[in-house]
Amino acid sequence: MLRSFDIAITALAPMIWGSSYIVTTQFLPNLDPFTISLLRALPAGLLLLCLVRQLPKGQWVWKMFILGALNFSIFWSLLFFTAYRLPGGVAAVMGALQPFIVVFAAYGILKTPVKAVSLLAISAGAFGVALIVLTPDAKLDGLGVLAGIAGSASMAFGTVLSRKWQPPVSALTFTAWQLTAGGILLLPFVFIAPTDWASITPTNLVGIGYLGLIGAGVTYIIWLRGIRLLQPTAVSILGLLSPISATILGWALLSETLNSSQLIGMVIVFTSVIFGQYFLRSKS
Repeated sequence: MLRSFDIAITALAPMIWGSSYIVTTQFLPNLDPFTISLLRALPAGLLLLCLVRQLPKGQWVWKMFILGALNFSIFWSLLFFTAYRLPGGVAAVMGALQPFIVVFAAYGILKTPVKAVSLLAISAGAFGVALIVLTPDAKLDGLGVLAGIAGSASMAFGTVLSRKWQPPVSALTFTAWQLTAGGILLLPFVFIAPTDWASITPTNLVGIGYLGLIGAGVTYIIWLRGIRLLQPTAVSILGLLSPISATILGWALLSETLNSSQLIGMVIVFTSVIFGQYFLRSKS
């Protein structure tokens, strides 16, 4: 029962992340990936640091910069780059590769065994995501595809290393350290980013505030807590719920269509997530 509760809580993070696409397109169309990533990470990280009033020491300093780069600086920059280069559906399918990478990264770093049934569940989930988000006229862009794969790999390794490197602090403090480190690493790129800061509007600030405080601060506290309590592979499979959330929000808020293929895809994803959690129910 306790594990089911932990899974349900952790699943909230990708469900909230599903709103990122709508927020980015509706509130931040004039901002570039580096600027969005910086404004999403650094203010939220500094705010959380003010709350926890604790800084990393010793080995945790360089480890936080590595995790901050993998989970935020690199991942978010590539994520937004992918979103600009590819249709939303294709970008979502690129993100669905992340659980596959986590499986093998966890095997190499944590010695977690690779279970064939888990790969089957992930494959089915990825197929379900494709049914939900892909359209017949979806076009591929080489740089966008490479960025999507690299972004998935970045967060996958960040997820596994977040399990391997567990500082003796709360998930709130762990999130504050990583967000701040990731934001600091993005600062130099502000000088080459094309965004005109004078063009930032109140609407932009609302979108950034949501992505930073809710879409980063709150959700990563939940996500890192889940990584601490569950297997990284089990946590990463929950990420397949994000396209479902994005599709439902697009239907509810933007009057986007919802067809039978998408409904079938949702059922497949939910089923694969449930079976994936069942087969990965033992802790590592």
